[in-house]
Amino acid sequence: MIGLVYTQPIEEGLAYWLSSADVLAQVEAIEASLRDLGHTSVRIPVTRDLKRFVKAVEDAEVHAAFNLCESLDDDPFFVAHPAAVLELLGIPFTGSPSAALQTTTDKHLMKLILRGAGLPTPKSFLYDGTVDTDPREMDFPVIIKPRSQDASIGIDQDSVIEASAALPEALTAFYEAYGPLLVEEYIDGREFNVSLLGSPTPVVLPVAEIDFTTMPDHLHHIVGYRAKWEPDSIAYRETRRVFPQLDPPLAARLNTLATECFQLFGLRDYGRVDLRMDKDGSLHVLEINANPCLSPDAGFPAAAGQAGLDYTAMVAQMTTLLGDRRV
Repeated sequence: MIGLVYTQPIEEGLAYWLSSADVLAQVEAIEASLRDLGHTSVRIPVTRDLKRFVKAVEDAEVHAAFNLCESLDDDPFFVAHPAAVLELLGIPFTGSPSAALQTTTDKHLMKLILRGAGLPTPKSFLYDGTVDTDPREMDFPVIIKPRSQDASIGIDQDSVIEASAALPEALTAFYEAYGPLLVEEYIDGREFNVSLLGSPTPVVLPVAEIDFTTMPDHLHHIVGYRAKWEPDSIAYRETRRVFPQLDPPLAARLNTLATECFQLFGLRDYGRVDLRMDKDGSLHVLEINANPCLSPDAGFPAAAGQAGLDYTAMVAQMTTLLGDRRV
């Protein structure tokens, strides 16, 4: 029996419900693909009640799992805990191990590791109620991101701060809403999403680029929460995913950087690295997504499709990787 382990969505109507409930689309799609492939599966939602979770896993006689957890009770800080429990139970699961999930979800820690490895990433500092870095050392504009949120929660047009004088007030407001923050130099340039599939050496799938060409001039070129989750918004309509024919040298640089990130953080099975190119043509790593969204309309399945893998074929590859795994 394959367990579909996923975050219990928050109550409908609450803030960020759209992104929280998206996990159900992933569960339904993977469930259907596994059925087509001849596998039986069971849904196992996860909350902080780990005793109930362990009992559900044992009662269903789960021998392997698809880990689709993105938080626990809407707290992304605990994103790695379900994976850690599966590791303790000796049950193999898809995607990255708990350590990789923790280090990539914590944006500040991720940046420290990138810099320590000599990989290019925009200058940044952590704000946890006090500023330990002189903002004047930063090149403005900067962008404010919650330290541990995913799905672009807490990121929108007002996250980009144009001048240092406006930063203290913005930090106070964002900190009250989201807790610790990452403040990062904003790179205004092309944005690429590089998806990777396989372990231990992944295959780089066709590179996606975010097309901002029709974005109104008064809006920053970012993929914020509205751009991902609110179809009626300008941001959603004017941030299109495309798969361009890249110049071979640029494609090689993107592939190399993404693969280095995948291996540095110990990602497994599948992942996505988001990068930006500055005005001088230099690439900068923005985000490392250890277990990117697998909804049928999400970026990773789209990249797999560009490589000739339909959704069920993608799930089949992940199932094969899972079958080869030993915890």
